[in-house]
Amino acid sequence: MTYTVNIIPKQDQQTSRWSGGTTTQLSIYPNHANYGQRNFIWRLSSAAVEIEESEFTRLPGYWRHLMILEGELDIEHEGYHRIRLKPFEQDSFSGDWSTRSFGKVKDFNLMLAEGCHGKLEAIRLESGYTRTIECSWPEGSLVRWEAFYAAAGQMRIRMNGGRELDLAEGDLLLVTCDDPNVYSVRIELAGAESAIRANLFMMI
Repeated sequence: MTYTVNIIPKQDQQTSRWSGGTTTQLSIYPNHANYGQRNFIWRLSSAAVEIEESEFTRLPGYWRHLMILEGELDIEHEGYHRIRLKPFEQDSFSGDWSTRSFGKVKDFNLMLAEGCHGKLEAIRLESGYTRTIECSWPEGSLVRWEAFYAAAGQMRIRMNGGRELDLAEGDLLLVTCDDPNVYSVRIELAGAESAIRANLFMMI
């Protein structure tokens, strides 16, 4: 096998409270990294914003991708841009910007340290249909990851070789590939009403 697969079930994810609601850490790299100490390379999380207006924590040295799962949100980056997001729309911005948001939502977050690259994609699956995804990364990337989050409904995943995995709503599947000769993995998805995909890699 040229990759490893881990499921982080919802019950094992860490949830903490902040002034505007709650945040659930889905996965962090390296595994021993601590969000509060800002020593992580990347972090995936989901937050519930429970107040109408909130201010984002400053994260110098990190780039952020935010996708709305439920509700609508206005985001204002002082001196840069303002955008209104509906479900499964996203914004990307520097963690060093002064950012405020307006609206109560549930969102999905990807945070990337300098030298790490990534993107988010919303996936909608119709009942009875299967979608095949070719997970690919650029040549020269050192370590590569694909993550799939079951945002609504259960999801069945079939890996290369026929291995099948079931995700309950709120579970995260993480594929890690550190084989220098492998730059793609084929995955089949079925069942979930909606899922979020994160593609990440670090360059040499």
